[in-house]
Amino acid sequence: MEDYEVTPDEKRKTRGDQIIKTFLSNQSPQRVDIAEVFADQCRENLELSPCKEIFSNCHKVVHDYLSGDPFLDYQNSMFFDRFLQWKMLERQPITKDTFRQYRVLGKGGFGEVCACQVRATGKMYACKKLEKKRIKKRKGESMALNEKQILEKVNSRFVVSLAYAYETKDALCLVLTLMNGGDLKFHTYNMGTPGFERDRVQFYAAQICCGLDHLHRESIPIRGRVGTVGYMAPEVINNEKYSMCPDWWGLGCLIYEMTAGRSPFRARKERVKREEVERRVQEEEEEYSDKFTEDTKAICRALLTKDPRQRLGCRADGAAGVKAHTFFKNINFKRLEAGIVEPPFVPDPRAVYCKDVLDIEQFSTVKGVNLDQTDTDFYSKFATGCVSIPWQNEVGVTAEHDIC
Repeated sequence: MEDYEVTPDEKRKTRGDQIIKTFLSNQSPQRVDIAEVFADQCRENLELSPCKEIFSNCHKVVHDYLSGDPFLDYQNSMFFDRFLQWKMLERQPITKDTFRQYRVLGKGGFGEVCACQVRATGKMYACKKLEKKRIKKRKGESMALNEKQILEKVNSRFVVSLAYAYETKDALCLVLTLMNGGDLKFHTYNMGTPGFERDRVQFYAAQICCGLDHLHRESIPIRGRVGTVGYMAPEVINNEKYSMCPDWWGLGCLIYEMTAGRSPFRARKERVKREEVERRVQEEEEEYSDKFTEDTKAICRALLTKDPRQRLGCRADGAAGVKAHTFFKNINFKRLEAGIVEPPFVPDPRAVYCKDVLDIEQFSTVKGVNLDQTDTDFYSKFATGCVSIPWQNEVGVTAEHDIC
């Protein structure tokens, strides 16, 4: 059914006929045992209009059926015993010895980010290290725990996934999805002329839009008070109450920067005080060069509207209003969310899209900070081991590879 929903409109009827023939036909060995009336409804609706919701009733009926006797049979089978064995394996303690550590990739707010590899499966990740003494010195305990809990909660292809959380003697460690292709900032400024062609800007902006949509559905905002200078919305600078609106301002800043090769309120490497940048954000209008098409200008202006009540994304239609903007007219968001849209740029798997190790500044040693029992109690809330869905995906892929 998921495949049917992301099938292009012109091919959807053919795909629907295949589903009916395979699962709803009396002659099919794979027939699903549901009331014939639902199967007839699907056939009729498919002939009238092959919309995305045709099989939704069937989906619910099958779910209800499987929740009954088939699920009881499953609980009494060897397959359920095997499931419990996997859950026990999933809950094994995670330590630094679970991983091999590789080169430094960059820096976070509280420590380095390194590449790492799970010894048992060979899966590569990024390990974000939060130095315990640095956290305590900056009173960043709630921020660190909040980041961990948010990443643990969200399961989206557009948001970095947390796979493991553990501690060492000196650091709290978040093991995250490894982005081999590098980050947007690196590609924007280090791969030729600063900025991207329109199709790349559109593709990346659409993905970010989906990520914000998924986070906002969980009531999780991104761009808070402690945001990046030049990306903070006017309402944040003015210390006003806000919800998700600053995130759409941030998307406007990113679209502008990816297009122009500079942020909207500060030139690249411009030496300017924070107060001056904040004044520009509050008082000045961004300028547009000939790199901007009319619809790119339009979406930037709509997202960079200083009044959050009038800003695109902050109205009643929310993320749907952003997705409906003419800037995204060539994007099929259903197919994008399914991960089947061809990207305009594919990173070279042999290339390293990050700074040289020698160019990454090292953190200074934190002095005068002692850890006590209160800190130990906090660490126990943080170091919870595996996160179920990423771990199951990792082990499942490994098992499939071994079978093949």
